Amino acid sequence: MTSQPVALLLATLGVVPSHSRPQVSDDNPFSEAPFKTLEYRPDFPDRFGSYEDAEAFCQRFFPWYNIEHRHGALGLMAPHDIHSGLAEAKWQRRAAVLRAAYHAHPERFRRGVPVPPPLPTVAWINKPPAALVLAGPEGAGS
Repeated sequence: MTSQPVALLLATLGVVPSHSRPQVSDDNPFSEAPFKTLEYRPDFPDRFGSYEDAEAFCQRFFPWYNIEHRHGALGLMAPHDIHSGLAEAKWQRRAAVLRAAYHAHPERFRRGVPVPPPLPTVAWINKPPAALVLAGPEGAGS
């Protein structure tokens, strides 16, 4: 598959390319990640039969991407886990399973008790300037 059909699909779906944004040097990797995952899905077709087919595919894909798909940059959690407050409990369960696996077969773990990847403390697509983050919303405390 070439990039042209995907570019046309995204244009048809109203995704407008952004080639230059002042003071935002890393927005492209954030926006490209879902599309690479989209293209490499086994069920991604070579071509969509119609706009409606593409829309139906994306309506299935993006909930999967946000609710089920585990993201390496999020400590192998889904974005939904992070945003809905489920991540800490899931991390604790993973840690318990890894500890149990270690105690059952310590010879398999040469580096000691395994620990799940750390959870992110914050996640930004477009991080606001530090002054805004420190000051909080305008009018707070007044």
